Amino acid sequence: MKKLSWILVPFAIMYGGIIALRNILFDLKILPTQIPLIPSIGIGNLNVGGTGKSTLVDYLITYYKQKKIPLVLSRGYKRKTRGVIIANDKSSAMTIGDEPYQFFSKHKIGVIVCEKRKEGLDFIMQKKSKPDIIIFDDLMQHRYITPHCLITTTSFDQIFFEDHLLPYGRLREHISQIKRANIILVTKCPNDLTHHDQLKIKRKINPLSYQKVFFTKLDYGKNIVNKMTKKSLAKLKFHFLLVTGIANSEYLVSFLKSKPISFEHLKYPNHHNFSLSDIKKIMRNKQGKIVLTTEKDFGRLEPYFNSNELFYLPVGMKFFTKKKENEFKLFLEKNIKVF
Repeated sequence: MKKLSWILVPFAIMYGGIIALRNILFDLKILPTQIPLIPSIGIGNLNVGGTGKSTLVDYLITYYKQKKIPLVLSRGYKRKTRGVIIANDKSSAMTIGDEPYQFFSKHKIGVIVCEKRKEGLDFIMQKKSKPDIIIFDDLMQHRYITPHCLITTTSFDQIFFEDHLLPYGRLREHISQIKRANIILVTKCPNDLTHHDQLKIKRKINPLSYQKVFFTKLDYGKNIVNKMTKKSLAKLKFHFLLVTGIANSEYLVSFLKSKPISFEHLKYPNHHNFSLSDIKKIMRNKQGKIVLTTEKDFGRLEPYFNSNELFYLPVGMKFFTKKKENEFKLFLEKNIKVF
């Protein structure tokens, strides 16, 4: 770290004291928490952004919708609305947030957004038709709800035990709070990560008796797609413009650079609301080329482009072996007692 960053240490200590007091109040049940009456999974992280939460939510939706009725409850970060909103065919990234819009438009399942997750849960419980399972997105710091299973994601390049509290580091919670997780998912691992390396990381995490640690990697699609068509990534011989508004675009950029294709990159902050000036800049840089973006950003950019101009590259979450994936599913089902 740069020397100037040490100035931030006192602020990190102050921040740590505030969140420690808050967690003590929850642990002592002075602040109330609610366990849903419907089987539930909470997704969260200790770090700020970029740990693969949305990719995990997408994976869980894909898995559960085959035989159950899942519902996603999210804050709807950076939406232009407030209160409880049920996603429908008129919803957009502006009205429900980019990630909830991605989940709804892709899977057509129940998606509800509410900045106070407890109010959202109360709304769900009042409905006559209830889901079989609720997936709470970004729940680690929202302790008013205690899910049946809490999955904490941490990216390989910045595992929580190597980080520090805000603003000195990128931790929203002290590393001791990993005790609340049932599953610790190390995401975005390199493809060549060995079993020996996994064991070394697991020893540093030092999971408790009721916890399991799993390792996953990113799995990019072979085609770039939109709602109308798709194109083979291997056959993209022409120049294109990459536009991203995610926490960490380095994985995507590195993947694309490994292919025999050329592109320019316009990088924006995570959950960026593209302004008219942003769109004009993209149009100037596009100059007849197609625009490639992420699935999350696609919902925000879609209104400004024709179907032959804007595409996204799908990305999923993949375990290193089928055996480990099955272990993950069995442990998950054991904790939430769905089956």
